[in-house]
Amino acid sequence: MFFNMAFSMRAQKFSWFGSCFIAGVLFVVFASAWWLHPQHVVSGFAVSAPSNDPLAAAAQEPFYRSRFASSDLEEFVHSSSLAPLPSGALMAVWFAGSREGAADVQIRASRYDPSSAEWGDELVLATRDSTSKATQRHIRKLGNPVIALAPDNRLWLFYVSVSIGGWAGSAINAMYSDDLGENWSSPKQLITTPFLNISTLVRNAPVFHSDGTIGLPVYHEFLGKFAEYLYISPEGEVVDKSRISKGNHSLQPTVVTMGEQNAVALLRYAGETHHKVLASRTDDGGQSWSEPYPVDPSNPNSSLAAVSMPNHGLLVALNDLEDGRFRLRLMGTDAGLDSWKPVIDLDESPDPLGHPFSPEVYREIIGNKFQLSSGPRRQVLVEEFLTNLDQRVCSANGCDFEYEYPYFIKSVDGLYHLVYSWNNTFIKHVTFNESWLTGQL
Repeated sequence: MFFNMAFSMRAQKFSWFGSCFIAGVLFVVFASAWWLHPQHVVSGFAVSAPSNDPLAAAAQEPFYRSRFASSDLEEFVHSSSLAPLPSGALMAVWFAGSREGAADVQIRASRYDPSSAEWGDELVLATRDSTSKATQRHIRKLGNPVIALAPDNRLWLFYVSVSIGGWAGSAINAMYSDDLGENWSSPKQLITTPFLNISTLVRNAPVFHSDGTIGLPVYHEFLGKFAEYLYISPEGEVVDKSRISKGNHSLQPTVVTMGEQNAVALLRYAGETHHKVLASRTDDGGQSWSEPYPVDPSNPNSSLAAVSMPNHGLLVALNDLEDGRFRLRLMGTDAGLDSWKPVIDLDESPDPLGHPFSPEVYREIIGNKFQLSSGPRRQVLVEEFLTNLDQRVCSANGCDFEYEYPYFIKSVDGLYHLVYSWNNTFIKHVTFNESWLTGQL
């Protein structure tokens, strides 16, 4: 009996070591195949000529408008993005559910009608069940949808899913529409790593290369926090990637092209040293990036977004605070990122330090803010909205204001469009033209 037990223990031990050895060999083989394969040569960035004269655009009547893109009154909404459509309309996406990471989270969407300046009803684009069925994988939670219109008028949707663990175990799913969002393909997971294919997340807008390649800025949260740049074929296959940063201190890159070979990436700072926005540059179409370095604005470990301006500078939407997300500011900077200037506070708490308010005071303040951006279509929701506040944004310490996760685009008609999370209760859309911006700068 003792012999049998000893033999069984030795066999189990051998089996365990054998499994580890095989897994190690497979990892080395796959990793070597991925990292040592010849680099995929891509073309430069797609640089399109502006459709309008900057001087003529600046002479137009200035306007600045805000509207809510979402309409649900009870659910947690977060991490929005939007894409311009050829008609001048917009399509926005975000995730919504009882809370972040909940099983009931869905990827939602809405369309913006420029003739009425109103957002339509909410649509459901993806759920845990639809993603699980299409990918043949168990899906625990969804998040961070990114929508973008490619130069061939194919509309792409990228979003994050998690099968095991937390966000560090994420994978990216891709869907596309060839009829501008009326119908969508089934989602499929992007193969971004050769082993397990986990820990890749998306947050900010892709850029496009002249050969049709999609340049998708992504980031990792497993065994480090760092940013990468994926090259994705027009058919939706990952053909290569490059490292933007390394280490454990940077997330969620936003990439702005500055020419056929040049671009700058601004990164969310996730370290404990200086609490500044990080910047990295490329001069070879994204194939290599400089070591990230801190630039002027503060960053409280929060997402930011940027677009280019006609003068070759950047417009950046961010929480320019060392701590907290109670102010979302629009800032302008030169191409060298040396000189920064506040343009407008998109939203902010009435308290300069972000202290919470009593429910009674808060309800009055946020009710007025809601009315200013609700538009005719959502004015009727004011009273119902205010009845749910205690459960959504208030705690025993009081009620807080929070404005975060901006997403920024400039449409072909020269308009700037920005969406962000408004107190985690609504997705807010802000749009303005070149003339208004010139007046602020």
